Amino acid sequence: MTGTLTALFLAVLAFVGGHFLLSWPPLRGKLAGRLGEPFFAGFYALLMVLFLIWVVAAYRVAPPLVLWDLGRWTNVVPIVVMPVALVLAVLGVVGRSPTLVGGDAMFKQQTPAVRGAATITRHPFLCGVALWALAHLVANGDAASVLLFGGMAVLAVGGMMAIDHKRAAKLGAAWAAYAANSSRMPFGAVLAGRVKVDWAGIGWARPLAGLVLYGVLLATHDWLFGVPVVV
Repeated sequence: MTGTLTALFLAVLAFVGGHFLLSWPPLRGKLAGRLGEPFFAGFYALLMVLFLIWVVAAYRVAPPLVLWDLGRWTNVVPIVVMPVALVLAVLGVVGRSPTLVGGDAMFKQQTPAVRGAATITRHPFLCGVALWALAHLVANGDAASVLLFGGMAVLAVGGMMAIDHKRAAKLGAAWAAYAANSSRMPFGAVLAGRVKVDWAGIGWARPLAGLVLYGVLLATHDWLFGVPVVV
């Protein structure tokens, strides 16, 4: 089911809505209880992969419909933003975090200290996704891109809020103490003076990996996505 903007809308709705729906505690609890947590986790992952494939396929053949054109200068926005986005994404994927799946287990003994990437943001991966989506939304004013990148931005920002809400409901004062010394917005807690960036905890390998990934994607963007990086 591809070839129309309606098909792309349904694909994005399934992918974004599926994340929120299957992560909704009452429904997730029932399904995980009946299927078992490992089977549910596998089912969830497989379903999201299939929905993502649908999104990509629908986006590739969506009809061109330009909503706005701000000029070629907007191509600079992703080029400038993506190094930061990819570094944050790598920081979020590699290493433990209270906001990752199963991260609430870190609160069993005591409220964990805010260290490493969490001193920048307690949601590094989702912040990276949000920056990726918003930067590409500025540079691409066609309807298909608005649906794709707008949907991903909603998923990333809404995901941060949903995770915080679920952690607060489950962990209470322990989460409140952790959240008080961290922030969703990158460097928000740092600028407010609540924490200092833990450069030692972050290290150099993960930021370097993010920058290498940026270089690879910059060089292969045309081949991978069929869209050249033009300044």
